[in-house]
Amino acid sequence: MVASANQFVDLARPTNVASVPQRSPFRYPGGKTWLIPFLRNWLRSLERRPRLFVEPFAGGGVASLTVAAEGLAEKVLLGELDAGVAAVWKVALGPTNEWLVRQILDFRVTRTNVLHILRATPTSEPELAFQTLVRNRVQRGGIMAPGASLVRRGENGRGLRSRWYPQTLARRLRAIYAMRDRISFEHADAFSLIPRFLGDTSVAMFVDPPYTAGGKRAGRRMYLHCDIDHRQLFGLLGGAAGPVAMTYDEAPEVLRLAREFGFHVERVPMKNAHHAVMFELLLTNRGSCTRRVGPSQLSLFT
Repeated sequence: MVASANQFVDLARPTNVASVPQRSPFRYPGGKTWLIPFLRNWLRSLERRPRLFVEPFAGGGVASLTVAAEGLAEKVLLGELDAGVAAVWKVALGPTNEWLVRQILDFRVTRTNVLHILRATPTSEPELAFQTLVRNRVQRGGIMAPGASLVRRGENGRGLRSRWYPQTLARRLRAIYAMRDRISFEHADAFSLIPRFLGDTSVAMFVDPPYTAGGKRAGRRMYLHCDIDHRQLFGLLGGAAGPVAMTYDEAPEVLRLAREFGFHVERVPMKNAHHAVMFELLLTNRGSCTRRVGPSQLSLFT
């Protein structure tokens, strides 16, 4: 299948994230909502629809949920190492989904109630899933790494309730459950998940690792499992038989690795939490599927 001209996205402007359907139950630092138009374009440009779409660093799973909901691949597989995040995905896709929904709808957000949940020791996977979602919603910036503080003023001075939208969370969790025949999940390390699919041309992989390459601190501040071997990751994915897309923070080390292992690189604009335009790197092993817009938007190298 050849992508038609109107499928190509404009690299000159950041994605208007308000125009992208919100499907994840997580408020995730480093979330990839801004990438969705590029992801769609990349998958539609492939010669055939992937049999399987694999997201080994799933996190909030925005990419996988979009692919499943829009039929951009036949099936989707999410992988995640963090136990709390993994619990949310397993419960969302399993028979205790409605229990989690009811907990969310019935929860009254007060400082006392929040601290009670966060300090508790969960005795079941559904309890851990609920605790994880509460933590994700009431800690500053959605950061779940150790040491993250609670929201103070929040939006419009609403404090801890700023990001607690029970009806929205319930709706998203039920929508995920409705897609359970198209989505599977594994509580696994990405470096054990990725090698299983490297020889399969029908598998597309989207890889969004913690941004710790080149001494970057963002990944260490945001995630519990942040120390990874980026050179090993590039080495693995550089040998993939099927299509691969990766996102990375802009760093000289990333550019060197991309050149060494044969990835095409483009700078993609996005807006941070303060609405400032920033750039991230979009790396693919099957060439660009974005329209070039002027000399400043040319790929860094091909």
